[in-house]
Amino acid sequence: MARKASLSGFPEWLPAERVVEQHVLDTLRRVFELHGFANIETRAVETRAQLLRKGEIDKEVYGLSRLAADPDEEKNDPNALALHFDLTVPFARYVVENAGHLAFPFRRYQMQKVWRGERPQDGRFREFTQADIDVVGDGSLPFSYDVELALTIADALSALPIGDFRLRVNNRKLAEGFYRGLGLEDPDAVLRAIDKLEKIGAEKVAEILTTEVGATAAQAQAALDLAGICTADTSFVEQVRALGVEHELLETGLDELSQVIAAASRRAPGNVVADLSIARGLDYYTGTVYETVLVGHESLGSICSGGRYESLASKGKKTYPGVGLSIGVTRLVSRILAEELATAARSVPSVVYVTLANDEAWHEAQDVAAALRERGIACEVAASAEKFGKQIKYADRRGIPFVWFTHADGTHEVKDIRSGEQLSADPASWTPPAEDLTNVVS
Repeated sequence: MARKASLSGFPEWLPAERVVEQHVLDTLRRVFELHGFANIETRAVETRAQLLRKGEIDKEVYGLSRLAADPDEEKNDPNALALHFDLTVPFARYVVENAGHLAFPFRRYQMQKVWRGERPQDGRFREFTQADIDVVGDGSLPFSYDVELALTIADALSALPIGDFRLRVNNRKLAEGFYRGLGLEDPDAVLRAIDKLEKIGAEKVAEILTTEVGATAAQAQAALDLAGICTADTSFVEQVRALGVEHELLETGLDELSQVIAAASRRAPGNVVADLSIARGLDYYTGTVYETVLVGHESLGSICSGGRYESLASKGKKTYPGVGLSIGVTRLVSRILAEELATAARSVPSVVYVTLANDEAWHEAQDVAAALRERGIACEVAASAEKFGKQIKYADRRGIPFVWFTHADGTHEVKDIRSGEQLSADPASWTPPAEDLTNVVS
């Protein structure tokens, strides 16, 4: 199990835990590139104005300042800096600034640290790694990308050692059209209330809708009935229509969501569902919205979320609509480690520990190590010629499976310290079993 960080909200992994995290990142990288996404990295800081222009998250943003800076001067500085709280807002800025050098639709993936000043708890951190994919268009973006991103994320999560997951998809046009068809003219307020459904329950959400949003009891109940619809196929369409609400925007949302679910039911059956309770808190989403939970670990919250945005990236009259998803890598890894869903075969990359018979043998031992490394076998050389028993114990503590001995007559032997088997070996040709050559995560 992962140990607790001494500074709350800022996790640090032990070597074997870091191997698991790297496995997750490498797997995501491989899948994203198989789907044609190019890698980018953006700076860790943005101007505060850039970060806060969308969404009400100012209390969570970490400002960046020099210790000797004048606090009053920085407070009023429009160019004051802050650490990015996600990768979507920096990516929007990146697209606008580099539009002339990008081929649209532009597909990118990005894996970086982000910082968010929220209360640390299970699955929530102040410093954490995210892995994002987005597709952005120039002026317009075909809806087919909303479908493709759901399938890409389903592929990526299926390749990780996390067990079953559910990618829950909704559409804000569907929700807004339904609320307007009910006669509720502040759909954003309704969405904010519905977004609290899993945390506070239907009764309290209904109370918010009637006392704060101005809904009647019947309207509140209809909004809750919509949020209760969840299907793994397109049968949600008829269930929504059975509620008796009509609106043009509702029909558009039903059509778009049915395209996602129809494709997913063919290519990722059971993993992608239409869940009409999904609202997403950030207000730059305009169409498809996604949230993902681990089956059996729903209390952890969403491990992957995102959606369609039409105007987050814009310059003058020019807009760059996009659709994207973000995987909370640190949240995911913390649960993998806590539940021991995956472990590394060893805590170090070294396969072989080259011993020393005496201190004068150090250069000869380095020759052995060089020959092994030339063939991709990770190894390390003892620093001093202690008793062989001590050198073997050190290798065992490090988790290194093989110990190499060079004898006075120039011959070599290698010992598997797990089984005790010791055989003659040639540094120019010896190779460990395939399962030991790399640090396997299983």
